[in-house]
Amino acid sequence: MDRLTSLAVFGRVVECGGFSAAARRLNMSVTMVGNHIQSLEERLGVRLLNRTTRKVSLTETGKFYYERSSQILADLEEADRAAGALSSMPRGTLRLYTSTHIIRFLNPVVAEYLSLYPSVSLDLSIGERMIDMIEDGYDLAIRTVLPPDSSLVARRLTPWRHVLCCSLGYLETRAAPDMPADLAAHNCLRYTYYPFGDEWRFANSAGEAVGVKVGGNAVSNSAETLRYLALNGHGIFLAPSFVVFDDLASGTLISLLPDFKPVEFSINAIYPNRSHLPGKVRIFIDLLAERFVSHRQWMSH
Repeated sequence: MDRLTSLAVFGRVVECGGFSAAARRLNMSVTMVGNHIQSLEERLGVRLLNRTTRKVSLTETGKFYYERSSQILADLEEADRAAGALSSMPRGTLRLYTSTHIIRFLNPVVAEYLSLYPSVSLDLSIGERMIDMIEDGYDLAIRTVLPPDSSLVARRLTPWRHVLCCSLGYLETRAAPDMPADLAAHNCLRYTYYPFGDEWRFANSAGEAVGVKVGGNAVSNSAETLRYLALNGHGIFLAPSFVVFDDLASGTLISLLPDFKPVEFSINAIYPNRSHLPGKVRIFIDLLAERFVSHRQWMSH
């Protein structure tokens, strides 16, 4: 029997709570439904469903298999929708929100997208606030950290790390830190939405986690403001690599604690719903993912 069809039948039996209800929903005979379930169980060598005269219930293995197979079917449907979206010209307005410090990378992608798809209009907002995508009506957000709302879908575009850095001027009157613990005695410039609050996290050369509570006289949701303060000798900045890439290359900022790597994050495309994703959104995400591949050196130091 066709394995994908059997997976779909299995899912419908679980959702409907029985063979007869699933058969009616699928417009299939009860016998055929039973054959599909039997075929799956024989292939796997395990029982997926407990059957009584009144109802069926999942075994422990069946519960695991249902969760995984449901995701496989959802991914397959998404692939089908993506193929359909790519075959049609996207239209309408794409409402996009992104962080201030990655807009310089997005700008050429936006220009290319609008040139390729003239039937699409762009409504682009830039900022650092944590938006409500549903209430604010955004189709897509490009963010450097995952949203707290677990109902949103996040597609990982590229990994990135922070860089611990400061200016040479800052170190004229202070000793450079040798260990993460030394940062507790320094003026640390902190980003408001850093996921771990005032605990900066690293991994040592053995891959072991190291954290230190830091403090300082500046906290901001603007990475550019913190960069400016760091350039002018006001403190140590745990900076997104793509914010200070040019400064590190020119030597106006220097990296610290090379044996301790900050934890890895990712730049993500975030959208409200996996189902019925419009072609205008999907195509922009795919174009963005392609461009990130060729700019990885800009993303991680």
